[in-house]
Amino acid sequence: MNEEKNQKSEARIEKFVTIAQKVGNQIHLRSLRDGLAPMMPLFILAGIAVLINSVFLDPSGFMNNVLSESTMVTWQGFGNLIINATLNVAAILFVISLSYQLSKNRGYTNPIGAAMAVLPAFFTFLPMLVTVTVDEKATQIGGMIAYSNVGTSGVFAAILVGIIGTELFIKLTTVKRLRISLGENVPPAVANSFNVMLPAIITVSLFALLSFLIQLGGSDLMSLISHFIQEPLRAVGTSLPGYLLLVCLGNLLFSFGIHQSVIAGPILDPLLLLNMNDNMAAKAAGTEPPHIITNAFHQVFGSLNMASGSTVALIIAIFIFSKYQPYRNLAKLSLGPNLFNINEPIIFGLPIVFNLPMIIPFVLSPIIGTVIGYAATSLGLVSKTVVMIPWTTPTLISGYLATAGDWRAPVIQVLIIVILVFFYLPFLKISEKVAIANAEKA
Repeated sequence: MNEEKNQKSEARIEKFVTIAQKVGNQIHLRSLRDGLAPMMPLFILAGIAVLINSVFLDPSGFMNNVLSESTMVTWQGFGNLIINATLNVAAILFVISLSYQLSKNRGYTNPIGAAMAVLPAFFTFLPMLVTVTVDEKATQIGGMIAYSNVGTSGVFAAILVGIIGTELFIKLTTVKRLRISLGENVPPAVANSFNVMLPAIITVSLFALLSFLIQLGGSDLMSLISHFIQEPLRAVGTSLPGYLLLVCLGNLLFSFGIHQSVIAGPILDPLLLLNMNDNMAAKAAGTEPPHIITNAFHQVFGSLNMASGSTVALIIAIFIFSKYQPYRNLAKLSLGPNLFNINEPIIFGLPIVFNLPMIIPFVLSPIIGTVIGYAATSLGLVSKTVVMIPWTTPTLISGYLATAGDWRAPVIQVLIIVILVFFYLPFLKISEKVAIANAEKA
């Protein structure tokens, strides 16, 4: 009877794993994840520029006795150039990267050709007139592109154009009547460009026609996407309940051997990056950052920058309270990688995967860190995260850097670790007993 129950349970788990893998390998979700990856170094560079401008070159900061105010303001221009070249053109970079990666994932042989066709299609979404303030009067000016439209606010437009435009372009290239052949003795680069000429013309023209018709009605596609798609999704995904749901779901998948980035990455990461970039831009402009939950908040408090499940607390619990030698040996081996956010040794070595006593705290631990970090930030006990940090940044250092030098952030991280140590402890003891019983039985 027990064996039959175990078999049914394993069958249900296997079915869940299969479904999750299919969803995670869906080509558009995978392309979103692949498209974001090459941009991370640029976002980190923008974060460093914000950090330097906000901490070292802030006229009201600790360097005011070393450098003159005029010198600091002048050199802030260097950081602002970096921010404009990375953060404030994020949508342009992303539409190119996403189109290229989707083309590769589709097996299309000319991915750069697809990206070159989709980029102008994205520009057709931009409003023809930009509102600027001159002498405290709002004036509309044509013939210019505003950073506000091609930065983080344009990311969802980039996603839509990147996916729909690329799919349309690739489909059109399969129509033989749309190919222009110049013969065999033409250089390959020239031949490829003529082969995709008509598909590129049609793709850009269709997007331009749609955008033109909407602008005749007094609006523009960029504003419509932001109002009806981007902001509602962001409001749900980066709210406290929505964020916790996605993060805990990602950890649940990881506990079944599927990396959390497969599901949570394509869904959650773009939303967190939007908030992160908004905060960095606000900090660079000297205004109050608008968001609590950001990409850096997730690293600093949601996972303590110690990978999924904040497993550094589990390792500390093993060192302090466990006498089971196999666990202690594994903790010693896992500590070094874990300090730099490499979590696999403890997850697959202990293991946490398919180990019910450890799955429970692993899935629920983000709730503790997130709620404490969110409460501390909303009460003004710690600054909002305004600096994009590398995912390998060790804890404590991550909190200090992400908040642009707020010493209270590492203190909050220490508090979260202490609480999580005792949260993991009873489940660790149960897991030890199960491991010992299984060893004796074997």
